[in-house]
Amino acid sequence: MKNPKSFEEGMERLNQALAILNDPATPLADALKAYTEAAALIEYCEGSLEKARVQVEEISAKLGGAEGEVKENGVPEEV
Repeated sequence: MKNPKSFEEGMERLNQALAILNDPATPLADALKAYTEAAALIEYCEGSLEKARVQVEEISAKLGGAEGEVKENGVPEEV
């Protein structure tokens, strides 16, 4: 599997793989292939989100901390 060019492309390909897996007419061999690709895409997308989270934290730290901090659930804290 070739890595996606972006998080958005990864999510699009993941949705396509999930559609294949949800189709009851999908042959087992194709389902296994889609499952393998989906697992790799999930790993890629989670990695992309983690990199983005680190960048947001670094930017927030440069701005002085409290302003713009993001809680663990992804919701900005109110100042």
